[in-house]
Parts: sequence; structure tokens; C-alpha cells
Amino acid sequence: MSEIILMSDPKVAAIPVAECGERLVDVRHGSSLLVDVREQDPADAFAYLREGVLERLIKAQAMLPQGLRLLFVEGYRPPSLQREYFGEYAGRLRASHSEWSDVRIHSATSRYVSPPDIAPHSAGAAVDLTLADAGGLELDLGTRMNADPEESEGACYTHAVNISEEARANRKLLSSVLTAAGLVNYPTEWWHWSFGDRYWALITGESVAHYGPKEIAP
Repeated sequence: MSEIILMSDPKVAAIPVAECGERLVDVRHGSSLLVDVREQDPADAFAYLREGVLERLIKAQAMLPQGLRLLFVEGYRPPSLQREYFGEYAGRLRASHSEWSDVRIHSATSRYVSPPDIAPHSAGAAVDLTLADAGGLELDLGTRMNADPEESEGACYTHAVNISEEARANRKLLSSVLTAAGLVNYPTEWWHWSFGDRYWALITGESVAHYGPKEIAP
């Protein structure tokens, strides 16, 4: 397994953002994606993505075998909510590992929640999704979506070995269509994919990110 670059790596934050101004769009209107509401927020921010990200998801879905669909769970996340999630998980780790330094807590937290200042979700650049059949029934991908590393014993990592052959095949299929459409995966979370953000730029060798955090509700 190749070395995993975490969101907390200084190389990610060092990528400059050349904000392109592309708008956030509601994936529920005019797309063929299945949309799950488990992460729905009062402002419905969860259902928004940058136009370029949605276009690539539609392309990825067209590559799936007949009878399979992408199941969209969460896209845009307001920075205030990202800060809340990061703080909550950091607090859990700190309570369980009082001997860890602040630097280690920050790094470990970033396996599961992106640091707020560079979070792809807060740029409308990231999507949490999975595979489902035509009726919306989720396929087996090894863990529930949003399972943390402690709960899943690391099975949430995209290339984890402690999952079934069926789950591994489903992850491979999901990865193949999303990669072909131009998105990149965060390898500690099999469900998290992004385009145009700082992490995407670092992984693909781009000099700048297209999308920066937006402090607005769609």
C-alpha cells in the first residue's frame, strides 16, 4: 500500500487557491443521481456541489454496469459545521489518548475529518457517496459510510484488507468510474471523493486548486 497523504499534511495547505467562481448547484435538480437524506441539514446545504463536480459524477454514473447507481449522501458542508465536526472528533481522540500531543491529535483527526481551513466539503468540491442498485439498496462496501478508523478497525480505509471479496470488488468498481471521471479519493475514507480542491490538486500534480471554502449557505 502506498503512503497515505493526510489532509493535515502541510503540502495540502501549501497549494494556492485560484477561485474560479463556479456556482454551487443542487444535485436533486436535473441529475440522475440517487440522493440519500441521512446527512440532510436544515438549510439543505448537503445537496449542493460545484457544477464541475456534479458533471463528473454524472459521467461516472454513465460508466456503471446496468442496474447500478451512484448514491449521493453529502456534498457541500458549511465551514461552521466542518469546524464543529473537527472539534468533536478531536475531543473524542483527546479523551481516549491523553498522552498524545496536539500535533498528533490534529493529524489523527484529519484521517476522518478534514481540517476546516482546507476542507474539500466546505469548498463544494467533495462528495460522500456509495453504490446502490436501481431501487436504492446499498451494495456492500465493507463498512457503513462515515465509519471512523477506531470503529471499523481501519476497514474504512479504501484499500483495507479486512473486508470481504465482494466489498473489495465493489470498492474497485466505485473507484474505477470516479477516477475515470477525474475525481480523487481520500484513502482513509472509501466514500470520500473530490475534484478541484487543494487535496485534488496535490494528488494530480496541479499547481492550484479551482475551488476554495465558501462561507455561505447555498
